[in-house]
Amino acid sequence: MNLDLRIPMGLMFTMTGAILTAFGLATRDNTGLYARSLGIDANLWWGIVLLVFGITMLVLGRRNQMRMMNQPPGAKPADEGQPRRGH
Repeated sequence: MNLDLRIPMGLMFTMTGAILTAFGLATRDNTGLYARSLGIDANLWWGIVLLVFGITMLVLGRRNQMRMMNQPPGAKPADEGQPRRGH
């Protein structure tokens, strides 16, 4: 089974980011909740950061999965067999 680890990681971060973003948007006008963070809606901003990171991981993982599926069976990956530089 050739599952790219970025896919489940991307799903986890995307779901967490969506929850934080939704909570940040729902509590946007609650100044008492964000008094400790100097009025910055930390839930909203970190939710957006996690959403962007999660979606990036999903796209990269899915792109690699598609590349692996399009290779003929038994073919070597493109970077295999080439000497590594600096090692």
